[in-house]
Amino acid sequence: MTTAAAADDTALRVRGLNLWYDEFQALKNVSAGFRGGAITALIGPSGCGKSTLLRCFNRLNERQRRVTTTGEVLVLGQNIYGPDVNLGELRRVVGMVFQRPNPLPISIYENIVFGLRVHDAVRGATRRRLDEIVEAALRDVLLWDDVKDDLKMRATRLTLEQQQKLCTARLLPLTPSVILMDEPCSALDANGTEAVERLMQELRQRFTIVIVTHNLGQARRVSDDCLFMLLGEVVEQARTVDLFLAPRQKATEMYVEGRYG
Repeated sequence: MTTAAAADDTALRVRGLNLWYDEFQALKNVSAGFRGGAITALIGPSGCGKSTLLRCFNRLNERQRRVTTTGEVLVLGQNIYGPDVNLGELRRVVGMVFQRPNPLPISIYENIVFGLRVHDAVRGATRRRLDEIVEAALRDVLLWDDVKDDLKMRATRLTLEQQQKLCTARLLPLTPSVILMDEPCSALDANGTEAVERLMQELRQRFTIVIVTHNLGQARRVSDDCLFMLLGEVVEQARTVDLFLAPRQKATEMYVEGRYG
């Protein structure tokens, strides 16, 4: 993956994307653009293809058997479905936070440097340099003050909110350009949700963030743009305020007003 910026402010673009699980077509001719330095929310009823689309952006769907994909997904101008794409490098550039926090059962400190070790990016780094990387990542996710005296503690002992922040922090030393979030607050209580939403706002200017959420209130609170999907297709994409207050499509209007889904 190259890291050169695209010519416009679109950091992520989808063109004519189709995906099948065996004979079932989950995505149908999806085309969309995602602005750099903004949060885009993917919304729609369960089974509409939101998470499938999200997992196309780092080719995670291919971990399942018998998946067929056609079309293009361009990250920073490069088609990630091209034959010469290195999946390890792609997943460094496009990081992902899952529904349930998945910290590694090792120390908080080692969680942060784990990705760097996997990508062989810490060879020759001094302990002082690693300490700086860990502190910077934890400060970026608003977690440093909570854990700075317990960096050797097993990460699985953190609260769910703290674990989700840690999983985000684990991505940052790899300097991703895009962060994907698949319902990152679904396992959290109201306080945890508020904290993670605040984190998204802190990160939004530095990264292209794409979030899947079933919570329309959350979509309105945190996102700059929204993309509404139905039955594997994009029905409408617009700035969030426009999509909720003046939707162009009847199906969008019915969904955001809670009349189905």
